[in-house]
Amino acid sequence: MSPGGLAAGQVLPPATPLHPRQGGHVIVEALLAQGVDTVFGVPGESFLAALDGFHVHQGRIRFIACRQEGGAAFMAEAHGKLTGRPGVCMVTRGPGASNASIGIHAAFQDSTPMVVIVGQVGSEFRDREAFQELDYRQFFGPGTLGMAKWAAEVGDADRLPEYIARAFHTALQGRPGPVVLAVPEDVMFGLTDAPVLPRVEPARTVPAASDLARWRALLETAQRPLVIAGGSGWTQASALSLQAFAQAWNLPVSCGLRFQDTFDNRHPLYVGDAGIGINPALAERIRQADLVMALGVRLGEMTTGGYTLLQAPQPHQRLVHLHAGAEELGRVYAADVLLQASLSCMDEVLAALGTPGHAPAWSAWTESAVADYARNREHVPVQPMDMAVVVKTIERLAPQDTVYTNGAGNFSGWLHRYLRYPGLAQVGKTQLAPTSGAMGYGLPAAVAASLTQPSRVVINLAGDGDFLMNGQELATATGYGAGQHGAALISIVVDNGSYGTIRMHQEREYPGRVSGSDLYNPDFAALARAYGWAADTVERTEDFEPALVRALQHRGPTLIHLKLPTDVSTSRTTLQAIRAAALKRHAQG
Repeated sequence: MSPGGLAAGQVLPPATPLHPRQGGHVIVEALLAQGVDTVFGVPGESFLAALDGFHVHQGRIRFIACRQEGGAAFMAEAHGKLTGRPGVCMVTRGPGASNASIGIHAAFQDSTPMVVIVGQVGSEFRDREAFQELDYRQFFGPGTLGMAKWAAEVGDADRLPEYIARAFHTALQGRPGPVVLAVPEDVMFGLTDAPVLPRVEPARTVPAASDLARWRALLETAQRPLVIAGGSGWTQASALSLQAFAQAWNLPVSCGLRFQDTFDNRHPLYVGDAGIGINPALAERIRQADLVMALGVRLGEMTTGGYTLLQAPQPHQRLVHLHAGAEELGRVYAADVLLQASLSCMDEVLAALGTPGHAPAWSAWTESAVADYARNREHVPVQPMDMAVVVKTIERLAPQDTVYTNGAGNFSGWLHRYLRYPGLAQVGKTQLAPTSGAMGYGLPAAVAASLTQPSRVVINLAGDGDFLMNGQELATATGYGAGQHGAALISIVVDNGSYGTIRMHQEREYPGRVSGSDLYNPDFAALARAYGWAADTVERTEDFEPALVRALQHRGPTLIHLKLPTDVSTSRTTLQAIRAAALKRHAQG
């Protein structure tokens, strides 16, 4: 954070009237008061006054001009994941806000704190379908299936500090998420002497002692317990308390979809991730468990295998569900114990459970689950490019605190299966990936991570279709020096000339009848060089390690283009099995 922002624990002096200044300047001042030092966006005429505010406060806060609002919103979302404070995105009206909606939706489904400020048409033109006019309160529709926790329009420059403070509070409180504020041009340019408000900190929630006693009673009588941890809001201290709790009770620990860094994957009690492409042995173990403790996760469709690993609405397992948002508890599952707790308070919560009064009865159960995870990391060699070896090479050579990013596609399965993410307790946040399943996330997230924490290596793994959805943000990395100040920013593009996930589903449902999933791709290495990146092309497994070593040693951003046959998108063996099963099913009618 720059010297201009306020850190946790700092407060502003008592508010006093200030000299009149434009609303856009007040927005920047209010962001500074919240500790914000970076805003991502695409400049627009609807918020020129705010852009001028960034100029006035240059050196204290920066506006990162991105190449498309979708990329900017993904960067803000990644910033929120990495820091635990709301990432901020600023876009213009109509098309700008529409482009940004993908990142807002990702923040909602990923429970990431985020504040989006949208320039709006002037108040005098509202409700006439003026140029690029939208009603953002309807468009982003707060609610359980909306895109934002709260969407509002500020009608008075004097109330800008109030709305921005409330936006940060709403984004952080309970289940974190995105907030959208629309600010009309006349409010942006209007004069106000309103003082900004102090830095917002969320209220902390802990469960009642009686509920914790019920949890402990279930745990003491269990025979096959299992933890599924994840979600947004964990701190290093709370993640460390989870590790201590698991060790004290000898519990097998799984992580929810794309929250694998909640628990150290190298820990002897880690048993794998409950997400897309779940280890079948882990899926069966969740079904067989007699007590599932879901800590911080929403228990959504992907983590529960389409609500089958835990049968909805009444699972056959005993279920303890702890979540920061009261609205999530009991939403799908009728749990035995429902606990609302801030994940930052998990050290208090888990300490209150104490330690077992006798040796847990499930040692063999835990050992078997850990062995299942180890077996799932084994693989059958594939030529000419073995992606399992690629990922294991990355893990071996990259620094322990490397930040890994990815978007959506079959390629991400290699990362999730073969990379062992260090835990939050050890090195902080290391996994930035969309539980919303949004393609195009990985590259902007990597750029944001490198700009936010420039001392850390950042590695993005992207599919060819995934990469080109926001490939233009290569220019943002070059323009703002991402990766050029002591750390490496590396994007690895897995190019198999196909939308691999769709190809896999086609082969399953319509074997041999491929349509619309083939891709024509550019020379990704040449494209990267055109943006000022270093680049390598690799077509054989043995050539990857030297390319990665060069990238890690480079003082600027590097792209590594991996060229694969189409059927390696899932591995030839898997694809052949899919085809065979589909043909058999079709033959049987």
